[in-house]
Amino acid sequence: MTNRRNAASTDRETVRVPVSGNRDVLTVKGKEDGYVYRWVNDTDDRLYKFEQAGYEHVDHDVKVGISSVNKGNSVGKTVSKNVGKGTTSHLMRIKQEWYDEDQNAKQKQISETEAVMKRQLNSGIDGQYGKVKIE
Repeated sequence: MTNRRNAASTDRETVRVPVSGNRDVLTVKGKEDGYVYRWVNDTDDRLYKFEQAGYEHVDHDVKVGISSVNKGNSVGKTVSKNVGKGTTSHLMRIKQEWYDEDQNAKQKQISETEAVMKRQLNSGIDGQYGKVKIE
């Protein structure tokens, strides 16, 4: 009797992931320097929003996931992947400098909101007392 497990393992690629193991299906290898990559779900108008923000669809050769799991599809030369429940996610990228500008703008808004919160809490308005210090 042939051992099915051994026969099957010789046909497979060398990477084996246990059933209960993590499957690294969205990792991207082959990214170009100077860009930040991210997966964007094709729901509502998210793709359009990202395009308007300067993101572009990835259309160069990349490796998606580990070799023993489903790989990304190249539909119309862009990289996409089914992520479940009928949702397709597209690999997009933005220039690093634009990404950094966006992150700095978000941090500035957070810092301003925190400053207002500290001023209000430390002012003693509404019968509050004590101090709040955020480090």
